[in-house]
Amino acid sequence: GAVKNFTFMDKDANRQMVDIHNGIRNTLIMLNYKLKKANINVIENYDQSMPRIYALPGALNQVWTNIIDNAIDAMEVNNKGNLEITTNHDTRFVKVYIKDDGPGIPKESQQNIFAPFFTTKEMGKGSGLGLDVVSRIMIQHNGAVTVNSEPGATQFEICLPI
Repeated sequence: GAVKNFTFMDKDANRQMVDIHNGIRNTLIMLNYKLKKANINVIENYDQSMPRIYALPGALNQVWTNIIDNAIDAMEVNNKGNLEITTNHDTRFVKVYIKDDGPGIPKESQQNIFAPFFTTKEMGKGSGLGLDVVSRIMIQHNGAVTVNSEPGATQFEICLPI
């Protein structure tokens, strides 16, 4: 069921009204094995009054997957970690914050992380396409993605119009 919901195999491929939390929860289910293997504690702080948004649900799941998967990879070096996902909204936007307590993204790399084929991962570990895909999906949805990172705290902010 989680795979069907995650991939939207039985749904229309067009934009539809989407509950952001369902997509994030399905992504966490899909990545559960990797989260447990890396000894990562997931903290979910969801705004229960979050409105649905008009979006491509499968594309948004790619956003959650790429950012969360990168966070897991970053925290692997510590053999443990905390992944905190927070949502909130205002009158114009829904916002999703995905924060990890890994080693952080080096300052000199931060300006390039959304560029295609750029990766901070070791050779053979990453393609450098995940955050490029995230960036393109945000553009497609008239949204934005930003990152703030320092050692012990990397946070991605995803902002999507209501």
